[in-house]
Amino acid sequence: TAQPSCHYNCGRHLGSCSCESSCQYIWNCCHDFYSYCSVETTPSGSCGDSLFGSGTFTSPNHPGYYNDNSYCVWQLRAAYDQRIFLAFSYLQLENCCSCDYISLYDGPSVHSSYLGKVCNNSLSTFYSTSNYMTVLFRTDSSVVGRGFSAEFVSTLNPSSGHVGCSSDNMNIVINRAYLNSLGYDAHSLYLDDPYCRPQISSYEVVFSFPLNTCGNVRKFDNGRIMYTNHIRGWPSTHGEITRQSHLKMNVTCQMEPDSVSQILFVVENGGNSSITGSGRYNTSMAFYKTGGFYEQVTDVPYKVVLNQDLYVQVDLRRGDSSVIIFLDTCVASPSPFEFDTRPYYLVRNGCGVDNTYRPISSGTQSRARFSFRAFQFLRGTDSVYLQCKVLICPASDSNSRCRRGCSRRVARALKSEHESQTLVVGPIQLKDSEKEKEGPEKQKEA
Repeated sequence: TAQPSCHYNCGRHLGSCSCESSCQYIWNCCHDFYSYCSVETTPSGSCGDSLFGSGTFTSPNHPGYYNDNSYCVWQLRAAYDQRIFLAFSYLQLENCCSCDYISLYDGPSVHSSYLGKVCNNSLSTFYSTSNYMTVLFRTDSSVVGRGFSAEFVSTLNPSSGHVGCSSDNMNIVINRAYLNSLGYDAHSLYLDDPYCRPQISSYEVVFSFPLNTCGNVRKFDNGRIMYTNHIRGWPSTHGEITRQSHLKMNVTCQMEPDSVSQILFVVENGGNSSITGSGRYNTSMAFYKTGGFYEQVTDVPYKVVLNQDLYVQVDLRRGDSSVIIFLDTCVASPSPFEFDTRPYYLVRNGCGVDNTYRPISSGTQSRARFSFRAFQFLRGTDSVYLQCKVLICPASDSNSRCRRGCSRRVARALKSEHESQTLVVGPIQLKDSEKEKEGPEKQKEA
């Protein structure tokens, strides 16, 4: 019997042997792996570059279609005391993770430590632990897409300084030893607003302030929402003059692309149900007693009756009129930890699925509201949990996903044009009186 061949099969596992790059480390490579798939071999369609500092790079021909049998390697390098941050802003590859993919390595070559793999629509961000990162783009001999666009920036080693954001605050931490090594005094530091000063301890300098203060500038870049500022300071010198430059350190927070919330309702026999519900926007999801949305439900679990109208609101914990929220997907489950095994969709890709789902507002304000009627799952579960994914878009972007509403077609291209989050609420439970009245024939099968 002919031995399996890696010709046209690079990146695939062939059963008795492998044409994946990892085979070199587990010793199960096919006999001709090094002829067709080895790093030392450069197949036709080779490309790539060596890049320094910060910038962008794309797959060949982007935004057009990339070639079959592409083999592209980009070596990204930062200054010796910095690290690489990489984010993909656009991705459309063949719907086969072993066919067309991007591999990330934590070092100067594809022999360095493996960071991760990007394929299909799995947009991700990556950090290096050294001042090098290597990106490998590989495609097979069939089916092409529009490829990818990626951005990389040089950033401080996290032990020297880091920044984190929420929709409430920005937090910047700088190591004092690192500052001293540069010749700057912690007490001289300030932000673009000179009245914003840090808290100083023996080991670190901390700026912590509301996101829309201290001179922060909000920018929309490729549909993403970013906040920027600068740390400024004077050198640690005395006298009338200095020949050392003033400190000006760029600070950027890029808000994550999604948000998911979860709540719970419990349907009792009688109609009651309960539902349980970096930078990253802080979103919240809650039930309200009426369609006027004046009084929030505080009972946990939330006891309801079958077919009772339930009213749900998702909003930012701190209001922001510059963004809008769009309800993308809501799925119910009898468990707060598992939304894949027994899912029941109320809305999917912005389209109502459950026939009692009623959108009240979505994609027009900094909150989303909807209603549906209470139900319970068959097979002996009392509780219902609701998980919703919302998209957060710039209010000024009239072409954002938030404005387009229901999308029946599942797009393979995923452009980073919005922030998103997933939230969970619950449990909802039926009231005891309702449990006695309702038989299984009136309950909704998941």
